[in-house]
Amino acid sequence: MQELGKALEERTKAFALAVLHLVRPLPTAAAEYVLGRQLLRAGSAVGANYHAARRSRSRREFVARLAIVVEESDESVYWLELLAKMSTRPSQELGDLLQEARQLRAIFSTSLRTAKSRLADQ
Repeated sequence: MQELGKALEERTKAFALAVLHLVRPLPTAAAEYVLGRQLLRAGSAVGANYHAARRSRSRREFVARLAIVVEESDESVYWLELLAKMSTRPSQELGDLLQEARQLRAIFSTSLRTAKSRLADQ
């Protein structure tokens, strides 16, 4: 279980770095700038909050922090979808990042449901 958690931490770090690389060259026009900043905030928060969740002092705290991870991963999907719709030419990098964001959202949503059910069983 510890190895899976560490692997997810590394995956969320890689996601944050990929978001950074995607956002960095975006034009500074109003729309792209706002979307890029929002994406950067949400995309980097996924890993930061998962890191904090893994260090929780109680199951209840873990569930609360994991819920934030789900929110941030869902928000990342949202901003990536908006960027994809705004784009005049599709980018493989953007498509891959959107797929990764959706996968992370699914993983953390499932983990949250499991953690909540275990908390209720206590």
